[in-house]
Amino acid sequence: MDFLLNAPAFAQTDLSNLRKGYYGASIMPVEIMKKMQQNIPQIRLWNLYGQTEIAPVATILKPEDQLRKPGSAGKPVLHVETRVVDGDGADVAVGEIGEVVHRSPQLLREYYKDPERTAQAFSGGWFHSGDLATIDDEGYITIVDRKKDMIKTGGENVSGREVEEVIYQFADVAEVAVIGLPHHHWVEAVTAVVVIRPGGIAAEDQLIGHCAARLAGFKVPKKILFVDELPRNPSGKILKRDLRDRHASAFDDA
Repeated sequence: MDFLLNAPAFAQTDLSNLRKGYYGASIMPVEIMKKMQQNIPQIRLWNLYGQTEIAPVATILKPEDQLRKPGSAGKPVLHVETRVVDGDGADVAVGEIGEVVHRSPQLLREYYKDPERTAQAFSGGWFHSGDLATIDDEGYITIVDRKKDMIKTGGENVSGREVEEVIYQFADVAEVAVIGLPHHHWVEAVTAVVVIRPGGIAAEDQLIGHCAARLAGFKVPKKILFVDELPRNPSGKILKRDLRDRHASAFDDA
C-alpha cells in the first residue's frame, strides 16, 4: 500500500473505479491505512493474515473494521481456530502479548524430513506461528511482531512495530523498519532504518525527538539510518534479517 501511495503516477491516475483491495504478507501501518482511506475513500479493504503452513489464510479483518480496529489482523476464518497463548500454552489476558497458535484441517501435517521442527511447531497440539500478538475483548487479534524480531534492549522487550507506527506519523517518512542491532551496553540497540519521501526533509535528531515525545525512553531509537530503499522478498515483506546483517557494525564505535 505504501508503494501505491508513493508512486509518482498516483496523483495523476484515475482510481475512481477501484472498489476492492486485499493486503497481507506484512503488517499495514495505521498511518498508511488512514491515508488509503483518505485518498481512495470508495475502496473496501480486507486484511488477510496467515502463513504458508496454513494454506495460507488464518484470520481476516473485514472492510467495516478497517478503521474501527486499525492495525488488527481480524478474527479466524471458517475451519480455523486461533488463540494467543503464553509460554505454558494458556490463553493470555486481554491486551497481553502472547504467541499466535492455530488448529485447522488446512494446516500442513509435517515439515519435510524434519521431525524435530515438526514437533516444536505443534507443541501442545497447536501450530505455533512464531508471531506475537494481543487479543481484545471482541476476539480481534493484533500482530505485534515476529517472535524473532522482538528487540531485547537493556532488559526490556521492545516491539519494532510500535516504534514504526510512531515514526510513520512523521510526514516526510515514506517507509521505516525498526530493528535491534548489537550494542556493548544495551545488548541490542533500537534502530530505525528510514526511507524519506521524495522531496522530504528529516534529520536524525528530528525523528528521535518525535519518538521521544511519544514513546517510553527505552523504546526511542538510539540511531536513525537513512537508506534509499528497504530490502524485500518476492511477496513484499521487509527483510529485517538482511537489515540486521547490513548494519551490524553501526554501534561498533559507541
